[in-house]
Amino acid sequence: MRDDATRPIRVLRVIARLNVGGPALHVSYLARGLAGRGYETTLVAGDVGRGEESMAFVAEQAGVDVVRLPGLSRELSPIRDLVATVRLAGMIRRLRPDIVHTHTAKAGAVGRVAALLAGRRRPVVVHTFHGHVLRGYFGTVGSLLFRAIETVLGRFTDSLVAVSPEVRDELVSMGVAPASRFTVVRLGIELEPRVRCEDDPSALRHRYGIGLDRFVVGWFGRMTAVKRTEDLLDALAALRERGIDALLLLVGDGTDRERLEQLAHGRGLAKSCLFVGYQEDVAPWYAMCDAVVLTSANEGTPVTIIEALAAGRPVVATNVGGVPDVVVEGVSGFLVRRGDTHAIAERLEVLARDPVRRSAMGEAGRARMLERYAVLRLVDDVDALYRTLLATTSETSRR
Repeated sequence: MRDDATRPIRVLRVIARLNVGGPALHVSYLARGLAGRGYETTLVAGDVGRGEESMAFVAEQAGVDVVRLPGLSRELSPIRDLVATVRLAGMIRRLRPDIVHTHTAKAGAVGRVAALLAGRRRPVVVHTFHGHVLRGYFGTVGSLLFRAIETVLGRFTDSLVAVSPEVRDELVSMGVAPASRFTVVRLGIELEPRVRCEDDPSALRHRYGIGLDRFVVGWFGRMTAVKRTEDLLDALAALRERGIDALLLLVGDGTDRERLEQLAHGRGLAKSCLFVGYQEDVAPWYAMCDAVVLTSANEGTPVTIIEALAAGRPVVATNVGGVPDVVVEGVSGFLVRRGDTHAIAERLEVLARDPVRRSAMGEAGRARMLERYAVLRLVDDVDALYRTLLATTSETSRR
């Protein structure tokens, strides 16, 4: 129960790290949007991992102050995790937030335990699953262990949020919590500023030595195992065997980059790949693409695909996680089975040989993304959820 209904609603928002990806954008835009609705947000973030780029600048540009929590990171470390939990519990006792809202798996564990340890005045606790790590990350034993942890933590959480119906359904099927405990709140992103490119795409291609007649397939993201980046080379080889003069444009960095570059050289594909690393301004790179591909083994809601469609680029993506909530099969792109690189090549060939259809699919995706993932819609959804939870908590405390 809030102690003073006239003051702002205090939210302590916790995320493991503000690395490149949808969660960092989501929490930054959400904190700024709620400020005008009577909320005061403290955004707590841990350390960006080795080989990762930070997106803390998005929070700064949004006017959101970020409080760093030493010891909180993506990596598993019992001692560092315990220290981070104790520090966060102290922060909760000091700030006395009305709501503790955690984002991503590690922050969800640390933040929810800290809220329990903080003392007698327990805040409303919310956790958002931006995807999950319960399948495809830690092997059978590890996955069962983390599933059990999430199930226990779910019992001490006032509301579980999933970023897509597909993510919710996967978590329900794994026994994390019943569907009635979940609320679906899709991402909210300021898409237009991120994908609007003022430059002529032809001039951009010329600048980087890319012929206007080449079919440019873009890939954006972190080069890690779950992204199955090696499948990109298999699909590229199959596409070129089909007679398409394709170039694979890879925008991003990560632990797998060096290995992927070596594989490209070893397979004779180096001249058909352009590795440009992490780019803060992604708009020009989307503008140079004819299509965008995603090969991931697991995803929550992939921001790169949302951005690609918002930029008017059709996509070919693996049918995993929340991807089908973003891509409409045959309308804005194509969905394929995970690991089916021949299917990826087939769909890309369709797009390469039919520029009219390619353009129509891109435009269909753009119109849908700008409305579906609007920041205003996100803020409306979360504001309504918070006020319902606070009202319910207040009513319960009066009984």
